Amino acid sequence: MGELLGVAVLGAGHMGADHIRRIGRRVGGARVVAVADPDRPRAERATAGLDGVALHTEAEAALDTPGVDAVVIATPDTLHEAALLAALERRLPVLCEKPMTPDPAGALRVLAAETALGRRLIQIGFMRRYDPEYARLKEALDAGELGRPLMLHCVHRNVSAPPGFTSAMLISSSASHEIDAARWLLGQEITAVTALRPSPSTQAPGGLQDPQFLLFETAGGALVDVEIFVHCGVGYQVRCEVVGERGSARIGEEHGLRITGGAGARTEVPQDYVVRFADAYDRELRAWVDAVRDGRVTGPSAWDGYAATAVAEAGVRALGSGTRTPVELAPRPPLYG
Repeated sequence: MGELLGVAVLGAGHMGADHIRRIGRRVGGARVVAVADPDRPRAERATAGLDGVALHTEAEAALDTPGVDAVVIATPDTLHEAALLAALERRLPVLCEKPMTPDPAGALRVLAAETALGRRLIQIGFMRRYDPEYARLKEALDAGELGRPLMLHCVHRNVSAPPGFTSAMLISSSASHEIDAARWLLGQEITAVTALRPSPSTQAPGGLQDPQFLLFETAGGALVDVEIFVHCGVGYQVRCEVVGERGSARIGEEHGLRITGGAGARTEVPQDYVVRFADAYDRELRAWVDAVRDGRVTGPSAWDGYAATAVAEAGVRALGSGTRTPVELAPRPPLYG
Protein backbone atom coordinates (compact mmCIF):
# COMPACT_ATOMS: atom_id res chain seq x y z
CA MET A 1 0.00 0.00 0.00
CA GLY A 2 1.86 3.05 -1.24
CA GLU A 3 -0.64 5.73 -0.24
CA LEU A 4 -1.44 6.90 3.26
CA LEU A 5 -3.67 4.55 5.27
CA GLY A 6 -7.11 6.14 5.54
CA VAL A 7 -8.39 5.79 9.12
CA ALA A 8 -11.88 6.28 10.50
CA VAL A 9 -11.94 7.12 14.21
CA LEU A 10 -15.13 6.24 16.07
CA GLY A 11 -15.48 8.45 19.14
CA ALA A 12 -13.99 11.90 19.68
CA GLY A 13 -13.87 11.91 23.48
CA HIS A 14 -10.69 11.82 25.56
CA MET A 15 -9.09 8.76 23.91
CA GLY A 16 -10.61 9.31 20.48
CA ALA A 17 -9.32 12.89 20.34
CA ASP A 18 -5.89 11.66 21.43
CA HIS A 19 -5.82 9.07 18.64
CA ILE A 20 -6.94 11.69 16.11
CA ARG A 21 -4.14 14.00 17.21
CA ARG A 22 -1.49 11.28 17.08
CA ILE A 23 -2.54 9.98 13.66
CA GLY A 24 -2.87 13.50 12.30
CA ARG A 25 0.39 14.89 13.64
CA ARG A 26 2.72 12.20 15.02
CA VAL A 27 2.23 8.88 13.26
CA GLY A 28 3.51 8.55 9.70
CA GLY A 29 1.85 6.52 6.98
CA ALA A 30 -1.75 7.32 7.88
CA ARG A 31 -4.30 10.10 7.92
CA VAL A 32 -7.71 10.57 9.50
CA VAL A 33 -10.38 10.61 6.78
CA ALA A 34 -13.53 10.22 8.90
CA VAL A 35 -14.66 10.72 12.49
CA ALA A 36 -17.96 9.65 14.06
CA ASP A 37 -19.30 11.13 17.27
CA PRO A 38 -22.87 12.07 18.23
CA ASP A 39 -21.48 15.35 19.63
CA ARG A 40 -20.55 17.17 16.42
CA PRO A 41 -18.93 20.19 18.15
CA ARG A 42 -16.68 17.77 20.03
CA ALA A 43 -15.71 16.09 16.75
CA GLU A 44 -15.00 19.50 15.24
CA ARG A 45 -12.71 20.39 18.14
CA ALA A 46 -10.88 17.07 17.88
CA THR A 47 -10.23 17.51 14.15
CA ALA A 48 -9.39 21.22 14.17
CA GLY A 49 -6.41 21.86 11.89
CA LEU A 50 -6.81 18.61 9.95
CA ASP A 51 -7.90 18.81 6.33
CA GLY A 52 -10.33 16.58 4.50
CA VAL A 53 -11.92 14.86 7.50
CA ALA A 54 -15.56 13.82 7.04
CA LEU A 55 -17.59 14.21 10.24
CA HIS A 56 -20.52 11.93 11.03
CA THR A 57 -22.82 11.28 13.96
CA GLU A 58 -23.22 7.56 13.14
CA ALA A 59 -20.40 5.01 13.23
CA GLU A 60 -21.47 3.09 10.11
CA ALA A 61 -21.55 6.29 8.05
CA ALA A 62 -17.92 6.90 9.00
CA LEU A 63 -16.98 3.32 8.07
CA ASP A 64 -18.57 3.78 4.65
CA THR A 65 -16.73 7.03 3.93
CA PRO A 66 -14.70 6.75 0.70
CA GLY A 67 -11.02 6.26 1.42
CA VAL A 68 -11.43 4.43 4.76
CA ASP A 69 -8.97 1.53 4.95
CA ALA A 70 -8.95 0.87 8.73
CA VAL A 71 -10.73 1.83 11.94
CA VAL A 72 -9.88 3.03 15.44
CA ILE A 73 -12.66 2.41 17.97
CA ALA A 74 -12.70 4.75 20.96
CA THR A 75 -16.42 4.88 21.68
CA PRO A 76 -17.98 4.10 25.07
CA ASP A 77 -17.43 0.44 26.00
CA THR A 78 -21.07 -0.55 25.43
CA LEU A 79 -20.77 0.42 21.74
CA HIS A 80 -17.61 -1.59 21.00
CA GLU A 81 -19.30 -4.84 19.98
CA ALA A 82 -21.55 -3.26 17.36
CA ALA A 83 -18.66 -1.22 15.95
CA LEU A 84 -16.38 -4.27 15.81
CA LEU A 85 -18.99 -6.39 14.04
CA ALA A 86 -19.66 -3.58 11.55
CA ALA A 87 -15.94 -3.28 10.81
CA LEU A 88 -15.62 -7.05 10.36
CA GLU A 89 -18.55 -7.03 7.92
CA ARG A 90 -16.56 -4.54 5.82
CA ARG A 91 -13.27 -6.49 6.23
CA LEU A 92 -11.67 -3.42 7.83
CA PRO A 93 -8.68 -3.83 10.18
CA VAL A 94 -9.45 -2.43 13.64
CA LEU A 95 -7.58 -1.01 16.60
CA CYS A 96 -10.12 -1.13 19.45
CA GLU A 97 -9.60 0.48 22.82
CA LYS A 98 -9.99 -1.79 25.83
CA PRO A 99 -12.16 -3.41 26.99
CA MET A 100 -13.02 -5.16 23.74
CA THR A 101 -16.57 -5.63 25.04
CA PRO A 102 -18.12 -5.12 28.49
CA ASP A 103 -18.92 -8.84 28.91
CA PRO A 104 -17.52 -12.23 27.85
CA ALA A 105 -20.65 -13.16 25.87
CA GLY A 106 -20.21 -10.14 23.60
CA ALA A 107 -16.51 -10.89 23.23
CA LEU A 108 -17.32 -14.45 22.14
CA ARG A 109 -19.68 -13.11 19.47
CA VAL A 110 -16.84 -10.95 18.14
CA LEU A 111 -14.46 -13.93 18.23
CA ALA A 112 -16.96 -16.01 16.27
CA ALA A 113 -17.34 -13.31 13.61
CA GLU A 114 -13.60 -12.87 13.18
CA THR A 115 -12.96 -16.62 13.20
CA ALA A 116 -15.56 -17.05 10.45
CA LEU A 117 -13.47 -14.73 8.26
CA GLY A 118 -10.44 -16.95 8.77
CA ARG A 119 -8.02 -14.09 9.44
CA ARG A 120 -7.20 -11.61 12.17
CA LEU A 121 -8.49 -8.08 11.68
CA ILE A 122 -8.76 -6.90 15.30
CA GLN A 123 -6.07 -5.51 17.58
CA ILE A 124 -6.95 -4.49 21.15
CA GLY A 125 -5.42 -1.32 22.61
CA PHE A 126 -3.37 -2.77 25.45
CA MET A 127 -0.67 -0.16 24.89
CA ARG A 128 1.54 -1.25 27.80
CA ARG A 129 2.93 -3.97 25.56
CA TYR A 130 4.54 -1.14 23.57
CA ASP A 131 6.02 0.68 26.57
CA PRO A 132 9.85 0.33 26.50
CA GLU A 133 10.02 -0.68 30.19
CA TYR A 134 7.34 -3.35 29.85
CA ALA A 135 8.98 -4.57 26.63
CA ARG A 136 12.36 -4.89 28.36
CA LEU A 137 10.75 -6.76 31.26
CA LYS A 138 9.11 -9.15 28.79
CA GLU A 139 12.48 -9.74 27.09
CA ALA A 140 14.12 -10.52 30.43
CA LEU A 141 11.40 -13.02 31.32
CA ASP A 142 11.43 -14.71 27.91
CA ALA A 143 15.23 -14.97 28.06
CA GLY A 144 15.06 -16.63 31.48
CA GLU A 145 17.11 -13.89 33.17
CA LEU A 146 14.99 -14.13 36.34
CA GLY A 147 14.37 -17.86 36.22
CA ARG A 148 10.85 -19.19 36.59
CA PRO A 149 8.49 -16.32 37.58
CA LEU A 150 6.85 -16.87 40.96
CA MET A 151 5.09 -13.59 41.74
CA LEU A 152 4.06 -10.38 40.03
CA HIS A 153 3.36 -7.26 42.12
CA CYS A 154 1.37 -4.47 40.44
CA VAL A 155 0.28 -0.97 41.46
CA HIS A 156 -2.23 1.13 39.51
CA ARG A 157 -3.17 4.55 40.92
CA ASN A 158 -5.08 7.48 39.45
CA VAL A 159 -5.44 11.03 40.74
CA SER A 160 -9.22 10.63 40.53
CA ALA A 161 -11.87 8.81 38.52
CA PRO A 162 -14.56 10.44 36.37
CA PRO A 163 -18.12 10.85 37.69
CA GLY A 164 -20.15 7.66 37.54
CA PHE A 165 -17.12 5.39 38.07
CA THR A 166 -18.32 2.28 39.91
CA SER A 167 -16.64 -0.27 42.16
CA ALA A 168 -16.92 -2.84 39.37
CA MET A 169 -15.15 -0.47 36.96
CA LEU A 170 -12.02 -0.49 39.11
CA ILE A 171 -11.69 -4.07 37.86
CA SER A 172 -13.34 -4.01 34.42
CA SER A 173 -11.78 -0.72 33.31
CA SER A 174 -8.71 0.14 35.40
CA ALA A 175 -7.37 -3.35 36.20
CA SER A 176 -7.88 -4.60 32.64
CA HIS A 177 -4.39 -3.34 31.79
CA GLU A 178 -2.87 -5.33 34.66
CA ILE A 179 -4.85 -8.38 33.57
CA ASP A 180 -3.42 -8.21 30.07
CA ALA A 181 0.08 -7.32 31.27
CA ALA A 182 0.13 -10.31 33.61
CA ARG A 183 -1.04 -12.72 30.89
CA TRP A 184 1.46 -11.31 28.40
CA LEU A 185 4.47 -11.04 30.69
CA LEU A 186 4.03 -14.49 32.21
CA GLY A 187 2.70 -16.24 29.11
CA GLN A 188 0.01 -17.87 31.28
CA GLU A 189 -3.74 -17.64 31.52
CA ILE A 190 -5.31 -16.40 34.76
CA THR A 191 -7.37 -19.16 36.32
CA ALA A 192 -8.90 -17.61 39.46
CA VAL A 193 -9.46 -14.21 41.10
CA THR A 194 -9.83 -13.11 44.71
CA ALA A 195 -10.89 -9.52 45.43
CA LEU A 196 -10.21 -7.93 48.82
CA ARG A 197 -11.79 -4.75 50.19
CA PRO A 198 -9.51 -2.42 52.18
CA SER A 199 -11.20 0.36 54.11
CA PRO A 200 -12.44 2.85 51.47
CA SER A 201 -10.52 6.09 51.14
CA THR A 202 -12.27 9.20 52.42
CA GLN A 203 -11.29 10.81 49.09
CA ALA A 204 -13.52 8.38 47.17
CA PRO A 205 -17.20 9.19 46.52
CA GLY A 206 -19.63 7.58 48.91
CA GLY A 207 -20.36 3.96 48.10
CA LEU A 208 -17.27 3.46 45.93
CA GLN A 209 -15.00 0.60 47.03
CA ASP A 210 -11.68 2.35 46.45
CA PRO A 211 -8.98 1.08 46.81
CA GLN A 212 -9.21 -2.63 45.98
CA PHE A 213 -6.68 -5.45 46.19
CA LEU A 214 -6.85 -8.27 43.64
CA LEU A 215 -5.10 -11.62 43.68
CA PHE A 216 -4.79 -13.60 40.44
CA GLU A 217 -3.77 -17.24 40.18
CA THR A 218 -2.25 -18.42 36.91
CA ALA A 219 -2.14 -21.72 35.06
CA GLY A 220 1.61 -21.94 35.71
CA GLY A 221 1.32 -21.51 39.46
CA ALA A 222 2.40 -17.85 39.68
CA LEU A 223 0.56 -15.36 41.88
CA VAL A 224 -0.24 -11.79 40.80
CA ASP A 225 -1.33 -9.10 43.25
CA VAL A 226 -2.79 -5.80 42.05
CA GLU A 227 -3.47 -2.65 44.05
CA ILE A 228 -6.11 -0.51 42.31
CA PHE A 229 -6.58 2.98 43.78
CA VAL A 230 -8.38 5.45 41.51
CA HIS A 231 -8.67 8.40 43.92
CA CYS A 232 -5.14 8.49 45.32
CA GLY A 233 -5.01 12.27 44.79
CA VAL A 234 -1.28 12.33 43.98
CA GLY A 235 -0.77 11.31 40.37
CA TYR A 236 -0.93 8.53 37.83
CA GLN A 237 1.36 5.79 39.14
CA VAL A 238 1.90 2.40 37.52
CA ARG A 239 4.50 -0.03 38.86
CA CYS A 240 5.27 -3.67 38.23
CA GLU A 241 7.73 -6.06 39.83
CA VAL A 242 8.43 -9.65 38.81
CA VAL A 243 9.96 -12.00 41.38
CA GLY A 244 11.58 -15.08 39.88
CA GLU A 245 13.58 -18.02 41.17
CA ARG A 246 16.86 -16.30 40.29
CA GLY A 247 16.12 -12.61 40.70
CA SER A 248 13.60 -9.82 40.44
CA ALA A 249 12.96 -6.83 38.18
CA ARG A 250 10.90 -3.69 38.80
CA ILE A 251 9.63 -1.00 36.43
CA GLY A 252 7.70 2.24 36.81
CA GLU A 253 9.69 3.90 39.59
CA GLU A 254 9.98 7.43 38.17
CA HIS A 255 8.52 9.04 35.07
CA GLY A 256 8.20 12.69 36.03
CA LEU A 257 10.55 15.66 36.00
CA ARG A 258 12.94 15.70 38.97
CA ILE A 259 13.75 19.20 40.28
CA THR A 260 16.58 19.94 42.70
CA GLY A 261 16.90 23.36 44.29
CA GLY A 262 17.27 25.28 47.51
CA ALA A 263 14.07 23.77 48.87
CA GLY A 264 15.33 20.25 48.26
CA ALA A 265 14.49 17.71 45.59
CA ARG A 266 11.08 16.82 44.26
CA THR A 267 9.69 14.73 41.43
CA GLU A 268 6.67 15.72 39.39
CA VAL A 269 4.27 12.79 39.08
CA PRO A 270 2.35 12.41 35.77
CA GLN A 271 -1.31 13.24 36.26
CA ASP A 272 -2.72 11.25 33.36
CA TYR A 273 -2.18 7.92 31.62
CA VAL A 274 -1.88 9.68 28.25
CA VAL A 275 1.17 11.50 29.67
CA ARG A 276 2.73 8.46 31.39
CA PHE A 277 2.29 6.22 28.34
CA ALA A 278 2.67 8.85 25.60
CA ASP A 279 5.54 6.98 23.97
CA ALA A 280 3.70 3.67 24.22
CA TYR A 281 0.64 5.11 22.45
CA ASP A 282 2.87 6.44 19.65
CA ARG A 283 4.61 3.07 19.28
CA GLU A 284 1.31 1.21 19.35
CA LEU A 285 -0.22 3.31 16.59
CA ARG A 286 2.93 3.23 14.43
CA ALA A 287 3.16 -0.56 14.74
CA TRP A 288 -0.54 -0.95 13.91
CA VAL A 289 -0.36 1.37 10.88
CA ASP A 290 2.79 -0.32 9.57
CA ALA A 291 1.29 -3.79 9.98
CA VAL A 292 -2.02 -2.88 8.31
CA ARG A 293 -0.21 -1.23 5.40
CA ASP A 294 1.71 -4.51 5.06
CA GLY A 295 -1.53 -6.51 5.02
CA ARG A 296 -1.17 -7.87 8.56
CA VAL A 297 -2.65 -7.35 12.02
CA THR A 298 -0.35 -7.96 14.98
CA GLY A 299 -0.38 -7.01 18.64
CA PRO A 300 -2.97 -8.01 21.26
CA SER A 301 -5.65 -10.09 19.58
CA ALA A 302 -9.38 -10.45 20.00
CA TRP A 303 -8.60 -13.53 22.08
CA ASP A 304 -6.56 -11.33 24.42
CA GLY A 305 -9.51 -8.96 24.60
CA TYR A 306 -11.88 -11.82 25.40
CA ALA A 307 -9.57 -13.34 28.04
CA ALA A 308 -9.15 -9.96 29.77
CA THR A 309 -12.93 -9.48 29.81
CA ALA A 310 -13.48 -12.98 31.23
CA VAL A 311 -10.95 -12.39 34.02
CA ALA A 312 -12.48 -8.99 34.81
CA GLU A 313 -15.95 -10.53 34.95
CA ALA A 314 -14.68 -13.14 37.42
CA GLY A 315 -13.07 -10.34 39.42
CA VAL A 316 -16.31 -8.40 39.65
CA ARG A 317 -18.10 -11.54 40.84
CA ALA A 318 -15.33 -12.11 43.39
CA LEU A 319 -15.73 -8.55 44.65
CA GLY A 320 -19.42 -9.13 45.21
CA SER A 321 -19.15 -12.57 46.79
CA GLY A 322 -15.97 -12.13 48.79
CA THR A 323 -14.80 -15.57 47.65
CA ARG A 324 -12.15 -16.97 45.32
CA THR A 325 -13.74 -17.13 41.88
CA PRO A 326 -12.54 -19.36 39.00
CA VAL A 327 -12.10 -17.86 35.53
CA GLU A 328 -14.10 -19.68 32.88
CA LEU A 329 -12.57 -19.50 29.39
CA ALA A 330 -14.03 -20.97 26.22
CA PRO A 331 -11.75 -23.17 24.06
CA ARG A 332 -9.17 -21.09 22.24
CA PRO A 333 -9.80 -21.06 18.45
CA PRO A 334 -6.84 -22.12 16.27
CA LEU A 335 -6.84 -18.64 14.68
CA TYR A 336 -5.33 -17.30 17.91
CA GLY A 337 -2.87 -20.13 18.49
